[in-house]
Amino acid sequence: FTERPDLLSPQKYYPPDFDPAKIPKLKLPKDRQYVVRLMAPFNMRCKTCGEYIYKGKKFNARKETVQNESYLGLPIFRFYIKCTRCLAEITFKTDPENTDYTMEHGATRNFQAEKLLEEEEKRMQKEREEEELNNPMKVLENRTKDSKLEMEVLENLQELKELNQRQANVDFEAMLKQYKELEEEQRRREQE
Repeated sequence: FTERPDLLSPQKYYPPDFDPAKIPKLKLPKDRQYVVRLMAPFNMRCKTCGEYIYKGKKFNARKETVQNESYLGLPIFRFYIKCTRCLAEITFKTDPENTDYTMEHGATRNFQAEKLLEEEEKRMQKEREEEELNNPMKVLENRTKDSKLEMEVLENLQELKELNQRQANVDFEAMLKQYKELEEEQRRREQE
């Protein structure tokens, strides 16, 4: 590189009196839209034609920053995509509070069992903690239930290990050898 200094610079001439501060700043609008390539973040169904759009389907989308909306200083973005069949516009936006996306219009979000299950587990855990705060007997009951459940899980695990050991003791090579011997004996009988 020392022999070819032109490889270090991007082939641009900067005069000695050049001042980057004198370059005028562009006044871009706040609600400017950009074209981005993204994948559908969840399964959805178009309200216009009923077409299913699966998670991971790629789209050229328009992206804009939602005005007057943010979460803990994080901007919220809105995305515009078009249905693959009828070209109806579908919009959704980011939801940083729940680390997810929310559907706005043009489609309905399909059922997500995992998300509902997580929410239910969180709700049950919260109820249990509130119950335990007020009632020391409930704490003791929950501990005994947990220990019983843990013991049952350990017993089931032990049973599975024993079953696997029994299956491991089966000698498949001997079985194959015995089967081959029987086949050879049958051939000999047929030949006789």
